[in-house]
Amino acid sequence: MKENCLERMERIDGKKKIADFMVKEQQTYEFKIKYAAIRAREFVEECEKRGLNYHVSVGGLDSITLYYFLRSIGIEAQGISVSYLEDISIQKVHRELGLIRLKSVQKADGTYWNKSSVLNEFGFPVLSKEIASKIETLANPTEKNKTVRHAIVTGETGEYGGFQKNSRMKMSQKWLEKFGGYSNEEEGTAYQIPCFKVSSKCCYYLKEKPCDDWAKQNKSVPFLGLMASEGGRRAKSLRLNGCNYFGKSTVRSAPFAIFNRQDLLQLTLDLNVPVPEIYGTIERKEDGTLYTTKAQRTGCSMCGFGIHLEKRPHRFDQLRERNPKEWHYWMYECCEDKQGNKYGWGKVLDYIGVRWENRPEDIQVSGQLEMDLGN
Repeated sequence: MKENCLERMERIDGKKKIADFMVKEQQTYEFKIKYAAIRAREFVEECEKRGLNYHVSVGGLDSITLYYFLRSIGIEAQGISVSYLEDISIQKVHRELGLIRLKSVQKADGTYWNKSSVLNEFGFPVLSKEIASKIETLANPTEKNKTVRHAIVTGETGEYGGFQKNSRMKMSQKWLEKFGGYSNEEEGTAYQIPCFKVSSKCCYYLKEKPCDDWAKQNKSVPFLGLMASEGGRRAKSLRLNGCNYFGKSTVRSAPFAIFNRQDLLQLTLDLNVPVPEIYGTIERKEDGTLYTTKAQRTGCSMCGFGIHLEKRPHRFDQLRERNPKEWHYWMYECCEDKQGNKYGWGKVLDYIGVRWENRPEDIQVSGQLEMDLGN
């Protein structure tokens, strides 16, 4: 009989691995820098033994800093990026670094997936990648995912999950109220169903698969700028598997896995890494805490993961200040319903209770969006 997830955690002594990793997360900045260098060099050595090349998957400030860090310790890894997804100021740094700039996934008709086509086809990346994936699962019921759907609504995992009754698989009650209605008939609930689709597939079609395809073609494996302190579904994986992971289907190195935001920003300063304009500058508060004067985090300009946790001005408020036309497109025009009516993130933010600028004159804006929505 196949072992359940609790049995696997016990077999690999998962709780101890996670606890040991979290001890390292509490160490000094100097310790973490040395530790990251050791892990990065070990990864390179193992790759060379296995006949593998290695590269850096570069996006925002974290991975730009990783690129500089690797070079500072003598590791000349090629940088790759689906650069057009990033802010213009980040794209500028990418060009200066000489990265290989990839396109998104190609469709069967020869065109490429872009931001708006992914939103229309699959849905909005909202709340978090984990929650969006759960909502997507509820919205697309099959006999195969029946047990998972039941666990998302009730927390009852069944045999594979060790027959837990209140597992973390259950979506929070707040979001079940908003998105759990797809299972009302099966579960006897009375939750709502949104008037828009939700999906976690954006990253896959726009970024992850293009990078994976390039990696396979070049027999190369990635350095990633991930940190467990960022939380989310990756935190447990990093703490369980460590900085370097050589699995059957996944090989990767995350030298910054034990870093926190302060460590990352300090290293950015120490290495004189160019900070893209979207972040502003790195400054220090009276208590010594480092921060960026503009955006704290960046990503694709139409990504909504984590938007409900941000204080105003949040990312869409800031986008309005930087590029009003692009903001208008994402808020009002990026999608089309079955009746041919255009809508965008404004409807989504209203539904999840996130405030945003919504003035009467916004609706009067006309003309084509002056930006590249493709590649």
